[in-house]
Amino acid sequence: MKVLVVDDTAFMRMVLRSLLEQMSHDVIAEAKNGKEAVDLYSRFMPDLVTMDITMPEMDGIEAVKQIKMINKDAKIIMCSAMGQRQMVLDAIRSGASDFVIKPIQKERLEEAIDKVFGFKTAVARN
Repeated sequence: MKVLVVDDTAFMRMVLRSLLEQMSHDVIAEAKNGKEAVDLYSRFMPDLVTMDITMPEMDGIEAVKQIKMINKDAKIIMCSAMGQRQMVLDAIRSGASDFVIKPIQKERLEEAIDKVFGFKTAVARN
């Protein structure tokens, strides 16, 4: 599966890339803000986007809205810190498919991907 990873911190992008690659997904691009995310989405049309909420230039909620205008069927999983419940609800209302709470656990990310796509993504669960 082709994935676009969006987070304003390089460390979190690295963590997400590592987890996704362990699940045999292909991270085709990374963005550090919502504006980059929308541009990269339209260029690469990935199967899945992992999207941070709080970012400079354009937040994740606005980016979700814009990506959904490009492709109403876009699959987007929000990645949020604890305490951002209202933002998560806003993101879901804007079109996000699911959310995971930071720090991101591999099992929870797998579960979210399975839920969004309706199948088991893990080749082998340890």
